[in-house]
Amino acid sequence: MNPIQSLYTWYRNVLRNPKYRWWVILGTLLYFVSPIDVVPDFLPIVGEIDDVFLLTLLVTEVSGLMIEGFKQRKGQVDAEVASNTQDSTSSANANTIDVDAVSIK
Repeated sequence: MNPIQSLYTWYRNVLRNPKYRWWVILGTLLYFVSPIDVVPDFLPIVGEIDDVFLLTLLVTEVSGLMIEGFKQRKGQVDAEVASNTQDSTSSANANTIDVDAVSIK
């Protein structure tokens, strides 16, 4: 595994840990605004590459976490609605009579 992929995997795993998530987000934003970088910002194009890469990584991972959270909430809400519907239909099924319909031409 190359060092960049190892760093990406480490960053992603730490960001997905709820205990350290806000610290990683804060550290990434501080790194972005800090004049001290791995590649100094006064170099015309190369200086911004590490900042853009790190912000892209942060936005990608945070948006992925938000989408997963929304999906989990939607799944919980859907499960609650389904259980409520199932409870109401089971009480209604006691009073329901099934009838086979035949069409007449």
